[in-house]
Amino acid sequence: MTTLHDIALMRLVAHRLAGPAADDVPAAVRRMTAVQGQDFPGAVTSVALRTAGRRRADVLAALDSGAVVRSWPMRGTLHLLAAEDLPWMLELLGPRALAGLAGRRAHLGLTDADAERARELAVAALSGGRQLSRAALLAVLDDGGVSVTGQRGYHLLWFLAQTGTLCLGPTADGDQLFVLLAEWVREPRRLTRDDALAELALRYFRGHGPATVRDLARWAGGTVRDVRAGVAAVRDALACLQVDGAEYFLDPETPDRYAAHREQAREPLVLPGFDEYVLGYGDRRAILDPEFADRIVPGGNGVFRPTVVLDGRITGTWRFAGRGAARTVQAEPFTTWDDDLTAAVPRLAAALP
Repeated sequence: MTTLHDIALMRLVAHRLAGPAADDVPAAVRRMTAVQGQDFPGAVTSVALRTAGRRRADVLAALDSGAVVRSWPMRGTLHLLAAEDLPWMLELLGPRALAGLAGRRAHLGLTDADAERARELAVAALSGGRQLSRAALLAVLDDGGVSVTGQRGYHLLWFLAQTGTLCLGPTADGDQLFVLLAEWVREPRRLTRDDALAELALRYFRGHGPATVRDLARWAGGTVRDVRAGVAAVRDALACLQVDGAEYFLDPETPDRYAAHREQAREPLVLPGFDEYVLGYGDRRAILDPEFADRIVPGGNGVFRPTVVLDGRITGTWRFAGRGAARTVQAEPFTTWDDDLTAAVPRLAAALP
């Protein structure tokens, strides 16, 4: 009988955190469909952990080449995703993220005319393959008469990315530069709405499964009705497990991979904050005791701490303290760790990409 414990361990295999890793960065990102990207350094680590090379430099190279981009494809939240997937995901999921735009604009003191003026200025500044940092692009908007003080600047850049004008692509000095999506994404995929719902369901459950319909609805910011329509279209390409009365969909290959790599999946690992193993699900009971939910995101402030995973379960948090040779790892178990895990956490953290 499959248990929630099995669900957790299978997810590690599906993520390529246990068993064979993805061959390269684009394959790892496509496997996940999208990877949480609010914390850019942490997102680079998350992707690198899922690749055979485990190199940050490979992730940055994929961004610099245009194979992978970073934008706001869903829920108004930054993610890394394969460049060709950004257009269809924006078309499918963007409208819900844009709901409530009028109220937000009124609160910020911006008008629709301001937003369209910002679009004109951004297009003029970036056309012809030009690339600008966030600060430089905001300066262009400000110089053009669009106020970027307070949260106005972030809102405008988000809006222009959410509506398909901008995305974040190449890197410079550890940060990303804005580019025009139409110029940077050279081979965009265009899908009908029905095909996009099917693609989203198939890709999510292959990369994140076992997971539920509600997990995908929460992850994508979509509706349960839409997710069910997508699942119905690809049902023959997915396996399904029944656990505690709930249906969990997954890649049909995952159970066999799990059987082959179960012991590796049980080994300890440390993950950066905002990792998909945590953020990829609406219901985290399989991987986290609800009693400790506030320990990974204190006060519900939206800032997810780096986590320690043992036997598929999150058992504590960790962080780096200090710099350079004086840098140490500070770990906080939820209850108690044995001596082996206590000793392993600093070693595993130091070995992160």
